[in-house]
Amino acid sequence: MNPPGPAADSARPAPMARGPGVGSIPSPSPLPPSPRSAPTVVGPGGLAPPEALRALQASVGRTVIGYDGIVRLLAISLVSEGHVLLEGAPGIAKTFLVRRFAESLKLSFKRIQFTPDMLPSDIVGAVVLNPSSGQFEYRPGPIFANVILADEINRAPPKVQSALLEAMQERQVTVDGVPHAVPSPFIVIATQNPIEQEGTYPLPEAELDRLLFRILIGYPKEEDERRVVSQHSKAPVGRLPPPALDASDILSFRDSTYSIFLSEDVLNYLVALIRETREDENIMIGASPRAGVQFARAAKAEALFAGRSYVTPDDVKSVAFWVLNHRIALQPELVASAYSEGTGGLEPILRRVLAESVNRQAVPR
Repeated sequence: MNPPGPAADSARPAPMARGPGVGSIPSPSPLPPSPRSAPTVVGPGGLAPPEALRALQASVGRTVIGYDGIVRLLAISLVSEGHVLLEGAPGIAKTFLVRRFAESLKLSFKRIQFTPDMLPSDIVGAVVLNPSSGQFEYRPGPIFANVILADEINRAPPKVQSALLEAMQERQVTVDGVPHAVPSPFIVIATQNPIEQEGTYPLPEAELDRLLFRILIGYPKEEDERRVVSQHSKAPVGRLPPPALDASDILSFRDSTYSIFLSEDVLNYLVALIRETREDENIMIGASPRAGVQFARAAKAEALFAGRSYVTPDDVKSVAFWVLNHRIALQPELVASAYSEGTGGLEPILRRVLAESVNRQAVPR
């Protein structure tokens, strides 16, 4: 994960070492040993990106155990201007994780609990009559915050999802024909329970394609679960440490990702992975060009948090599964077989198909 980087004389990077598989959750990367490979990026708070990530993981990890890799993906999405869908069974701390993530950032936070009877005005706000002035005025809804928890997003009716879609894509909402910009930075972290289907509305493909990552969360490891039960059977954790990052840090890191070096070889490799999803006989609908744009941003942010000023093929592979798993449609026969006895559901087949698709591409040296 940490090969030598491009030197000041633009020498070609040395061959990389093979990294984790496509489906693995990235773990915190140490600072690279070579000073010349480390970017000089430091946020206004005085922390370099790898140190900032570790501080964020430590802050969240005080009360949410075993999710360091997911916190890393949330941080990547935040500086990549992407949005995230957390999908998993009830009771695995999806909502708690997002709340603690937001509390570890010096950013505004709002939780929106979606229900089938919601209206778009419940999230974007509405124009109302002010009795004292006799004038109509706009009262903003809960969408105006830096971090939005869209809890049980699949319970929102289509009109509400459409209103949310504008905020996610355009960074604004329109009320009575007047646009209103949302704050910056801005991230929507949605949760979804894939088990319950009654009273839910499947997310449209256009909305899924605007999500940078879909993170599939399973049950914790035995050791982590033991720690969770032990910790939460005691008195609540005392006063939490001050937020690890603020808006200026996030915006600084976001701007820094634009200068992360993406070589032509690695760019071609990334594009080949996207195009391969359209050629794979197991995939009915492949990833869109929008997926490629977000893929590149996520790979750059992965490199930034690893402490490098350039993208390696391993950075691409580390985020590939999370970028692509919700953007492809498997062939119907594969979906049917996924739910037959003993297959373990759709996730293992998604992982296998995407891993095979990635492994068919030659890794640049």
